[in-house]
Amino acid sequence: MPRFKEHNQGQTVLLPVSFDRQILPGTFEHTLNYLVDEMLDLTIFHHKYSNEETGRPAYDPALLLKIVVLAYSRGVTSSRKIEALCCENVLFMALSVDTRPHFTTIADFISSSSNEIAKLFKQVLLICDEMGLIGKEMFAIDGCKLPSNASKEWSGTKQNLRKKSKKIDRAVRHMLAKHRDEDRKGENDISIRKREVQQIETLLKASDKIDRFLKENDERIGRAGKEVQSNITDNESAKMKTSKGVIQGYVGVAAVDSKHQVVVSAEAYGQGQEHGLLEPMIEQIEEAFKEDEQSPLKDGKVLADSGFCNEATLEHLEEEQIDGYIADHGFRSRDPRFKTAGEHKPETPRKTSSKSRFNVEDFSVDIEKQRCVCPAGKEFWLKCAKAKINRTLFMQFQGHKEDCDHCTERGKCLRSVKQKGARQVNVKIGSIAQEKTGPLERMKQKIDSSLGRHIYSMRLGIVEPVFGHITDAIGIKRFTLRGKQKVNGQWQLMNMLHNLTKIHRFGMAT
Repeated sequence: MPRFKEHNQGQTVLLPVSFDRQILPGTFEHTLNYLVDEMLDLTIFHHKYSNEETGRPAYDPALLLKIVVLAYSRGVTSSRKIEALCCENVLFMALSVDTRPHFTTIADFISSSSNEIAKLFKQVLLICDEMGLIGKEMFAIDGCKLPSNASKEWSGTKQNLRKKSKKIDRAVRHMLAKHRDEDRKGENDISIRKREVQQIETLLKASDKIDRFLKENDERIGRAGKEVQSNITDNESAKMKTSKGVIQGYVGVAAVDSKHQVVVSAEAYGQGQEHGLLEPMIEQIEEAFKEDEQSPLKDGKVLADSGFCNEATLEHLEEEQIDGYIADHGFRSRDPRFKTAGEHKPETPRKTSSKSRFNVEDFSVDIEKQRCVCPAGKEFWLKCAKAKINRTLFMQFQGHKEDCDHCTERGKCLRSVKQKGARQVNVKIGSIAQEKTGPLERMKQKIDSSLGRHIYSMRLGIVEPVFGHITDAIGIKRFTLRGKQKVNGQWQLMNMLHNLTKIHRFGMAT
């Protein structure tokens, strides 16, 4: 038989631990500990405490900030898991000096410190500026859509929510009627009845929740002045399309400097579209460097993708004399480098309709004689020789009502057999040249130039690595709070963490 070293898990070992020696120089936690203790002004948290003479001593906000930032740097955003790390991980014990704060204390610190986090974000940004990590020559602005702590199943217009409430009430009435019928017949099963009673209670709570929301909240109006979908759980969040489907969440917008990808401004918005978000981000850039003798946007460049492109934004850039490069929706189609891009895309099968409707090509048209004959051999009358629709000119023909009403091909010609009236045909005869004026056309000419394409191509390498670092490298893929103010604080905390890693990698060496 082989012999092994003796081992006993019941034995006790006393290990002397010096907390200051656990925080090794050259590590991120060492940089974090130094910045919080020596360079950040944490008196901004003092107004939240009023226990100078009486009351229990509070946890030092410096300790809470250290463990929260370190936990976020490892992709941990749950306050319960942060509490567990403070009890199990020696690094968290060292940074918190083994105080072991309760998870409710950690959660309250994160959710109630949105204003203080915004001030800390600016302090960290100034440190980056002092260390020479910000070039102030080019800023790329983009948004990252992340789900929030709300379900998209609880979204809808007020009319949709009322229908959902009525549907739930009908289901409850059906189940109650079923119970009464079973009681009369004496065929009720105790286990099934118990489960259905619990289901009824859940449905009634959901119905009450919807009714209470409809009474306490008005319709949510979007930027276009029309009603948009509300959300019962977090009414400041929004439904938005992403590459991975539709989510309920916020879009975190960030303005990133080109030198070391330092985030100079960050804010979360509860809207799916990014139209109108470039102006506030430009204002935040100017606010961040208001102490400078000259605004960085005086000689700097601003880059953004087509989501931010609209007439009002481009007019704002021209009025403020900002050198912007904003792509429009047709930018890539005009790029000669993407001329053959469609050849490499897989072909999607087209839906075939059981009823093929006659189109313009099926009609016999003579433009010079202004004559049109339908597939059934009936001649149409000239309705308009030159009709303008948008910037296209058409010659319009229409059939005689008595011919169309008794036509055997009516089902193939009109959209519906029940449709009243005769078929109309619009034949394209020309187009009106569009006047190439305005800020949108000037931006197209600017960004289509060789220099414009070269400058705009830098956008991808400036701002996208920031979102990749936060969501993939660190692993934070969602917001855990509700409400724009709290979510905005969490988004700024994520971007502040990104800037701290830049200080650790590039700034501390100087």
